Amino acid sequence: MNRFTLPRDLYHGENALEALKTFTGKRAVICVGGGSMKRFGFLDKAIAYLQEAGMEVKVIDGIEPDPSVETVMSGAAAMQEFQPDWIVAIGGGSPIDAAKAMWIKYEYPETTFEDMCKVFGLPKLRTKAKFCAVSSTSGTATEVTAFSIITDYAKGIKYPIADFEITPDVAIVDPALAQTMPKKLVAHTGMDAMTHAIEAYVSTAHCDYTDPLAMHAIKMIQRDLVNSYNGDVTARNEMHNAQCLAGMAFSNALLGIVHSMAHKTGAVFADFGAHIIHGAANAMYLPKVIAFNAKNPVAKQRYGTIADAMNLGGNNDDEKVALLIAALRKMNDDLNIPHCIKNYGADSYPCEQGFVPENVFLERLPEIAKNAIGDACTGSNPRIPTQAEMEQLLKCCYYDTEVDF
Repeated sequence: MNRFTLPRDLYHGENALEALKTFTGKRAVICVGGGSMKRFGFLDKAIAYLQEAGMEVKVIDGIEPDPSVETVMSGAAAMQEFQPDWIVAIGGGSPIDAAKAMWIKYEYPETTFEDMCKVFGLPKLRTKAKFCAVSSTSGTATEVTAFSIITDYAKGIKYPIADFEITPDVAIVDPALAQTMPKKLVAHTGMDAMTHAIEAYVSTAHCDYTDPLAMHAIKMIQRDLVNSYNGDVTARNEMHNAQCLAGMAFSNALLGIVHSMAHKTGAVFADFGAHIIHGAANAMYLPKVIAFNAKNPVAKQRYGTIADAMNLGGNNDDEKVALLIAALRKMNDDLNIPHCIKNYGADSYPCEQGFVPENVFLERLPEIAKNAIGDACTGSNPRIPTQAEMEQLLKCCYYDTEVDF
């Protein structure tokens, strides 16, 4: 038996944020990040709409990019004190992901972070509060997914929490919020969305319900992402919808080793002054993983179908896979994203020598590979790598060398 789960309600289009006025409850907590939602007035609007609905409102702000276990625990403690019956997370993936984990801890105070990370092992939520996610970036789609990514900085590892229980009750996809994104964020979140859609389409858990969502998202992202990056307002609005469709697909079809590798390399070099931003990591690794997975005949055929939908040409699946890889690399060029870790600067832009030293990468490689294989996303990848293959694949992602194994 399979399962397909989405939020009960999804409000989208112009002024969708006003849906908050219709909520019923006594107390709502709003979780937000670093300040853009405040600067552009969306936090004040959200507070006003919830107060108009008759609720007392508390704000938990300052949630950092790549939120930590400590942030989750302190936010949950604040919720325990305030006792909200609505949790509203507004912003990019980080505040929404953090709020999902806070929600678990709020409902079950005895739960540890290790408990949260047991894949599809959470107890029933909604005993105290319902959850609404309002997305401001066009990539993570966490507003419609059963996933949350939390970083354990003591270990330098990002951990996915995966359970249908943390699928929000309500998603709000208002294009006005996406218009506030800086260019770099448009690029990274957009390639995150493309990776979601492609990995969902070739996942071993894909089905008739997820395939149309993934494929339509791929075609929209191909059409709109670079234009959105270059300032096209209509394309920016369309990308906000496309990433949400990709999220609906991957939340139910699951992902693959692009995400496994991104999770395990993102924060592991933080002692050298930077992270490999999640969307940029996905963008760099996706072409390499496609080449690796295409050794599986079923995956190769499905990549060929994607290439056909993108009108890339090719007379057979081998040609189509090569053209798909070339098209994705060109998108990275158009979005000013590097092709490999070696050329990934601390500011995320391409450079001659990136912030991750070669000797450090090679020294940490076996542990990174082991952790990537153990990641929750690996199990649905169409080709499961051995330790040696994962190390080799990660080397290709460091040096930008061909995947021929």
